[in-house]
Amino acid sequence: MKLDKPIKAIRESYLEVMIKKDHCSCKIPQEKEIIKIIELTKEIIFPGYFSNKHLSELPGETHTKRVVKKLHKILKEQIKYSLLYLADAEKSKQLTEKSCVLCVDFIKKIPEIRQLVYLDAKAHFINDPAAYNHDQVILSYPGLFAIMVYRIAHCLDKIGVQIIPRMMTEYSHRLTGIDINPKAVIGKSFFIDHGTGVVIGETTLIKDNVKLYQGVTLGAMSLRKGQELKGKKRHPTIEDNVTIYANASILGGETIIGENSVIGSNVFITKSIPKNMIVTSKEPELILRENKKNVII
Repeated sequence: MKLDKPIKAIRESYLEVMIKKDHCSCKIPQEKEIIKIIELTKEIIFPGYFSNKHLSELPGETHTKRVVKKLHKILKEQIKYSLLYLADAEKSKQLTEKSCVLCVDFIKKIPEIRQLVYLDAKAHFINDPAAYNHDQVILSYPGLFAIMVYRIAHCLDKIGVQIIPRMMTEYSHRLTGIDINPKAVIGKSFFIDHGTGVVIGETTLIKDNVKLYQGVTLGAMSLRKGQELKGKKRHPTIEDNVTIYANASILGGETIIGENSVIGSNVFITKSIPKNMIVTSKEPELILRENKKNVII
């Protein structure tokens, strides 16, 4: 058979190049199920927007029960897999019970998540003159979607669920180009316009009414020490009412952008900025000359 030799070579490579799993005897969370959890939670947060059925602003109790129970079933199983994956010294029964507790804890937090995401949606509408109405924002804005997934993932992370939050935000990252670490702390009424290329690192603290535009990086100064930096504040703090325009980079755990400040496009900041400042870089000189030969640069 033509495939015998390639199959044998692949099998041999498994022995030569071991990609070691932390725990081989258990299942791990599955991306397709994580996506279902996001979609079901999104349906609960925005009832009537993402269902095949026409729903009023206040869906029927039967519908809400059905969606919540479906969410509970899938989320509980995926949390159990994440617990088994990280701690198979514990007994499966204990982990099953713990996964149920964590799942219910998350569902109890959904009203709080809804309130935060509502304020985010409102901020997107108020701050974007291109927005036709709130429905358009909810249905089509990548910034709002990325923030909503972050808020779901951040809540799961805070109650002690591991692996799944990062899988959620990486799924959102692939769809939107917006990379928000689930451990970042983000306040109320957060607005990301356009969004492509935005990066928000793990230890970033963003307070209320902050606006970001595409290409903004809230990052670390250096990661050369790798795992030695785990748990240390590596990313900046952004105070209330700050606007950061396109392609600005703000780096470092000690860097604080003071409240009511405006950070212009393409600036590179590694030191704190006082409150009420406007920060810009000098415009590069434009050189104009006549194109006599129709040269395309």
